[in-house]
Amino acid sequence: MKCSVCGREAVIKLRHAGLRLCPEHLVARVEKEVAGAIRRFRMLAPQERVLVAVSGGKDSLALWHILVELGYRAEGLYIDLGIAGYSARSREASQVFARERGFTLHVVSLEKELGATLDGLTRLARGKTCSLCGTVKRYLMNKFAWEGGYQALATGHNLDDEAATLLGNVLRWDEGYLARQYPALPGEGKLVKKIKPLVFLSEREMAAYCLIKGIRYLYEDCPHAQGARSIALKGVLNELEDRYPATKISFLRGFLKVRDRFRPPEPVVLQDCPGCGMPTAADGPCRFCRLKGRVSHGAAA
Repeated sequence: MKCSVCGREAVIKLRHAGLRLCPEHLVARVEKEVAGAIRRFRMLAPQERVLVAVSGGKDSLALWHILVELGYRAEGLYIDLGIAGYSARSREASQVFARERGFTLHVVSLEKELGATLDGLTRLARGKTCSLCGTVKRYLMNKFAWEGGYQALATGHNLDDEAATLLGNVLRWDEGYLARQYPALPGEGKLVKKIKPLVFLSEREMAAYCLIKGIRYLYEDCPHAQGARSIALKGVLNELEDRYPATKISFLRGFLKVRDRFRPPEPVVLQDCPGCGMPTAADGPCRFCRLKGRVSHGAAA
C-alpha cells in the first residue's frame, strides 16, 4: 500500500478521505486539519492563551501537542475526579506527557473543590454518574479558565464524538442542543469561549498520530462509561461507516451547513451565583454550589 501523496509505504488507509498515508503525511494531514478548523471557525488568535482540558487519553494529549506545535500558548488542565483506580492512572499519563515535554499542567481535585470524589458524589446525589461528571467538569474547567485569564478552553472532541452527539440530538429532535452544537462557542461574561479543533479528525487518525509522534496515553475508558448511550451511538455510526465510507464526515459537514435553520433556545439571563460568583441561570445558587451543599449536609449527617 503506497502513500497517496509521495508513493512511499503507507501506514494507514483513510477510506472516508480516499487517502493512504505514510507517517510523514499522516502527521501533516492531522496538523493541517487542526489549523484549518481554527481558521475556519475563528477559534484562536495568535496571541490568545488557551487551556486544554486533558484526560490522559489520546485526543486531548495530541491536541495539546498540536496546538504547541502550531505556535499557540497552550497549557493543560487535568481534573482529578477521584474515580477509584482510573483517576490515578489517567492523572499519571497526563503528568508524564507534560513533564517529558516541559509543558505546564494544572491539576484540580474535585474532592478538594467539592468535598467529595465523583464516586462519593454519585452515592450522595443519587444522579446519573455521567450527568454529574459533566456538570462538575464543565464548572471547574470554566472557573479555572476564567480565573486564569485564558481566552479559550479547548477539548479533544473528535469527529466520532461530534457525529455521535449529533445523531443523539437528531434522534431526540432537540432543537436547542442542535442550535448550540458547533466547533466554537463564543464566550460571554465569565463564560470562556469553548473550542473543538479536532472536529474533523477521526479516532483512527488521532491514534495513529499519537503512535507516530511517540505520545503515550491511557488506553482504557472511564469505568463509568460502560453502557453509556454515546457508545451505542458510536457503534451504529461505525457500522454505517464500514458499509458507507465518509458517513460520519458527511453527516457532520452537512449539519454545519444547515445549522442556522434550527431555532436557538430562548435567551438565558445569567447572573452571578451568590455562593461562588460564577454565572448561573438558576434563581439562587448554581448547580455546583447546590451539589456542594448536599455533600456538606451528607457528610454532617
